[in-house]
Amino acid sequence: MKFVDEANLRVEAGDGGHGSLSFRREKYVPHGGPDGGDGGDGGSVYLRADHNLNTLYDYRINRVFKAQRGGNGAGKNRTGAKGADRYLPVPVGTLCYARETDEFIGDLTRDGQTLRVAQGGYHGLGNARFKSSTNQAPRKTTDGTPGEIRELRLELKLLADVGLVGLPNAGKSTLLSGVSGARPRIADYPFTTLQPQVGVVSVGPLRSFTLVDLPGLIEGAASGVGLGHRFLRHVQRTRLLFHVVDLVDPEERDVVAQVSTIAGELAEFSPELATRPRWLVLNKAELAEASALETLRGRLAAELGWQGPIYTVSAIRPDTLETLLGDAMSYLESVAERSDDTTDEITASDDHDA
Repeated sequence: MKFVDEANLRVEAGDGGHGSLSFRREKYVPHGGPDGGDGGDGGSVYLRADHNLNTLYDYRINRVFKAQRGGNGAGKNRTGAKGADRYLPVPVGTLCYARETDEFIGDLTRDGQTLRVAQGGYHGLGNARFKSSTNQAPRKTTDGTPGEIRELRLELKLLADVGLVGLPNAGKSTLLSGVSGARPRIADYPFTTLQPQVGVVSVGPLRSFTLVDLPGLIEGAASGVGLGHRFLRHVQRTRLLFHVVDLVDPEERDVVAQVSTIAGELAEFSPELATRPRWLVLNKAELAEASALETLRGRLAAELGWQGPIYTVSAIRPDTLETLLGDAMSYLESVAERSDDTTDEITASDDHDA
């Protein structure tokens, strides 16, 4: 299925049902009182996150979605049926905006999470509601209100723990396929990866993380050049970046220049993304001399002020990746623990204040 990370759609909630105008008609009761029932509420439209989905492709085909109208009230104080709600499945990581105003409506970050995007109309009132001491036979009713109609823009930001960034053909796709079950297209030509690929990396029993590979970035990507620009958003939610660099670059690009180019594009696209923890992964280490690697480490520190971790790996040799993946798993677990501790402190503080 084609990867689609943006879609526009129209949602129409159901109208509320009308109230009923009715009077009791029974034998020996010639002047029965009002018994018109209320209408039913109209159905609402919801988005629902589904972890089985990873694209908004369906919403490029079908663009209008309606919930059911509420039923009208009836005599004998019968209430109209509520209109059925409409649930639209979307990938986890979907953001929703009002298309005309660009107002942010909500973000679906957990499997099963729902977001109401169009409110169903409210039910009308039957004439039984208007009976009073001064009006025993009211003929007044109210109609149900119209359901909400909205034009929406959906935007997908994939949820992954680790993002792979680098220039085209740096070996990111090979790395992803070597450590996970993902099978991205791999070949020796520019922009092998034409859409984000997500894989699950297992480093032991009950220890795994997700890894997303993006199309290669080129200079000017943050300004819209190349294929990388529209996909940079997918690393905004990651906790860690693997910056993959080809030690034996087919175009003989200087390694330090490669690192500098990607760092600059990340900073231009999002200053916050530029501060994300980023580990340097030097690929095809088996083709480089040990002395050359040491010289490179020195240049990175001297010319770029690089102080982060540097790993030398071969994407086609799983044994060279064990340290990198193990360290990444430990880092992600420590981040999760800190997040849990912060949540516990906030909860305890809230309880105390109450």
